[in-house]
Amino acid sequence: MRIAATLGLIGLLAPAPLGAETVIRSAVLRVDVAGLPPISRLDLPPDDLGLAGARLGTMDNATTGGFLGQTFETAELTATPETAAATLDKAMADGAGFVVVIADDAMTLVLADAARDRALILNAGARGDALRGTECRANIVHVAPSHAMLADALAQFLAWKKWDEWFLISGSHPADLDLAQAYRASATKFGAKIVEDRVFEDTGGARRTDTGHVQIQKQMPVFTQGAARHDILIAADEAGIFAEYLPYQSWEARPVAGSAGLVPRSWHPALEAWGATQFQNRFEAMAGRPMRDEDYQAWLAVRIIGEAATRTGSADPAVLRDHILSPGFEVAGFKGQKLTIRDWDHQLRQPILLTTGSLTASVSPQDAFLHQVSQLDTLGKDRPETECSFP
Repeated sequence: MRIAATLGLIGLLAPAPLGAETVIRSAVLRVDVAGLPPISRLDLPPDDLGLAGARLGTMDNATTGGFLGQTFETAELTATPETAAATLDKAMADGAGFVVVIADDAMTLVLADAARDRALILNAGARGDALRGTECRANIVHVAPSHAMLADALAQFLAWKKWDEWFLISGSHPADLDLAQAYRASATKFGAKIVEDRVFEDTGGARRTDTGHVQIQKQMPVFTQGAARHDILIAADEAGIFAEYLPYQSWEARPVAGSAGLVPRSWHPALEAWGATQFQNRFEAMAGRPMRDEDYQAWLAVRIIGEAATRTGSADPAVLRDHILSPGFEVAGFKGQKLTIRDWDHQLRQPILLTTGSLTASVSPQDAFLHQVSQLDTLGKDRPETECSFP
């Protein structure tokens, strides 16, 4: 019996016969928007942001696919908002049944509507809650965590710390306001109180000048002065306008979290648990730099495609899509547990890392928060809360 079982296992792992090879085609499309550089030059995006993660995902897929006679081809594409739809159309015409999109909320929605049923869109960039709610689409799988997931992850940790009084500062851009609303909902959900709620208006102008630190040293204390007593300052700054200036510059001596200080993320280059060290080393050897959130999300999106191909043994996009959206689908992501997809909004369930500049300080969901189905559903919009209704 043992010999038979061993021979059966060898048969499963043996390379497929010549001529039996199948090709799974996909694309990763990053839509770049012109804008001001980040506050810190250390945060300047690399040219291959996201694309490098997808490249590693394709390599990982090929490792298993080689034994099954499967070849994975991933086109690496960049576009502007003006050329994105045409670039997507060409990718689908070239046979891509799956497109990993790294773009903002509005563009992700435009591309999903353009793709219709011709391709499954894997959202590896946009975090807006409306994309998982009132503007949800059945042809999108959200690999990037939502604003609600990020806010809930931080709120759980702050509840564990008993830092229940928050001073919330939001930027004035739409994505900032969406994130701020997610923090308000999280405060209500986990019993915190927002004692002060302010908006930092983006008036434009240079943010990186020789005298910038002098201005900030004078402006930030004044802007944060007079707030009600609070345990922590929460920044909602998706546009990257002001949050990084808050640590050590606020009027009160309080910690900062959210978009600076203690930041909830899908990934962090210092994570070492759950086999992440080997994963980080492989990426750094390939790309010559640390892995960023967009890289991880693109890698995971491509791995979702590969996992579906491995489990089904098929290259048919329709078969792979059905498996990805089935209740039994799961994928490993170096986060200590299998990741699955919510059927009510197609959001990938995943732990959220709470990070500082140099390390991972904690991981949510926190142990104290339980759920009748999955503890990961304590992060983000649960089934009873969703506003998504697929046609």
